[in-house]
Amino acid sequence: MTTSHKNKTFSTLLATVFGSLGAHRFYLYGKKDCWAWVSALIFAALFVIAMAQLPQTLFITFLTLFLISFFAGLIAALAIGLTPDEKWDRQHNAASGRTSNSGWAVILLVILTFALGSTSLIAAIARAFDLYLTGGAFG
Repeated sequence: MTTSHKNKTFSTLLATVFGSLGAHRFYLYGKKDCWAWVSALIFAALFVIAMAQLPQTLFITFLTLFLISFFAGLIAALAIGLTPDEKWDRQHNAASGRTSNSGWAVILLVILTFALGSTSLIAAIARAFDLYLTGGAFG
C-alpha cells in the first residue's frame, strides 16, 4: 500500500505563506491534527473580532495569539526546509515508494522565510516598545 508523497518544497511554501493558518500541518498530517485546527481557529476568531468591532482587549489578545502562530509557521518553514531529504522521506514518505530531491527552490524559500521572519520580528519588537514606552505616539 502506498500513500501520497509529501513534497518538502511545497510544505515549506505552505508554512511560509499560510503557516499562521496551519495549512502546512493540514497538508502533512491531515484533518486530525489539533495544532492545525488551533491555528485556523485563532485566525477565524481574530477575523470575527475585527469585523464585529468587539472590545479592543479581546482583539489585542487574539492578535498576540495570531502573531505567535505566524512566527511558529515561519519557524516550521525553516525546520521543514532545512530537513535533509533522507530524513524527510523517512518521516513523511516512508510508504510512498518515492524519494525526494528538493533542489535549490527550497533553499530560496528558506532564505525568503528567514528574511520575512527577521523583518517581521524587528517590526513587532519596535511597535511593542513604541506602544509600551510612548503609548503609540509614533504611529
